[in-house]
Amino acid sequence: MPQKQRRYSLKSKQAKQLLNEISERLNINAEALFGSKANVEVAVSPVGNVYLVNDKPLFFKIEKRVLPTLLFQEFVSQAPKIVVDMGAIPHVCNGADVMAPGIVRVEGEFSKDDLVLIVDEKHGKPLAVGASLHDSESVRNAKQGAVIKNVHFVSDKIWVFAKTLTG
Repeated sequence: MPQKQRRYSLKSKQAKQLLNEISERLNINAEALFGSKANVEVAVSPVGNVYLVNDKPLFFKIEKRVLPTLLFQEFVSQAPKIVVDMGAIPHVCNGADVMAPGIVRVEGEFSKDDLVLIVDEKHGKPLAVGASLHDSESVRNAKQGAVIKNVHFVSDKIWVFAKTLTG
């Protein structure tokens, strides 16, 4: 049963403020990526607001944090990556945090609390976006315990809702 959507455009000042917040959080230049007059819409859902930039569901907001969706290709291509073994995939796709033993390799450099992309080892497909619990060097050397907090994954409610917006 399709859920009723409430969708509205942000005023240019609000859109600019949101894009500045995104630029800081993801270390990207959002204005260069989307243009200075980017059309930003908000799709309201029970799980959180999804932000569409130029008609693409690229970000969502939960608990005052704006995070990228797995549909944001520029983030997916540039983000530091945590490559997990095939045994970790079902767990990550169900929302589990990434544990050190499931990591095959770490690509790129990042600090504690930075966002990273979790991908499978066979095809390099994006599985989740996570917040690092340690810096990249500590993650590479970790032998046990959780190292990445899973914040958004394939098939979660945000992902499903964002997919409905892509038409």
